[in-house]
Amino acid sequence: MKTIATYDSAAFTLEKGVWRGTFPIADLPKWLNFYRQQMERYPAQVASYAEDVKALEALATELRGRQ
Repeated sequence: MKTIATYDSAAFTLEKGVWRGTFPIADLPKWLNFYRQQMERYPAQVASYAEDVKALEALATELRGRQ
């Protein structure tokens, strides 16, 4: 299932299926690290977590380009 990451000036939102979470942009590195660790801890779910990492990495790249 595809993960979508969007943002506004203060927060980013992750959406995956019916789940949605909104977090401060300052916490983006923490969440990226969390999902990378989940990939290591739960190898059977790597494909699912890979979508989360991919979306967060793309968001981080986009935000760096705006600075």
